[in-house]
Amino acid sequence: MDEALKELVTIATAIVGVAIIAVLVSKNANTSGVIQSAGQAFSHSLGVAVSPVTGGSGFSIGMGY
Repeated sequence: MDEALKELVTIATAIVGVAIIAVLVSKNANTSGVIQSAGQAFSHSLGVAVSPVTGGSGFSIGMGY
């Protein structure tokens, strides 16, 4: 039973992996926009996290916050 469960999980993982790759390389996907947005969100979060140390407000102009 344990071996069957491992094989099922392996197959499910492979299906999810293929789906992720298909979405990333699709012509309709806005992958670069998503990556850029994630980078901006991370940068903003990092700025907020270090603002008590740097004395900044943690908000930057032009980010839409």
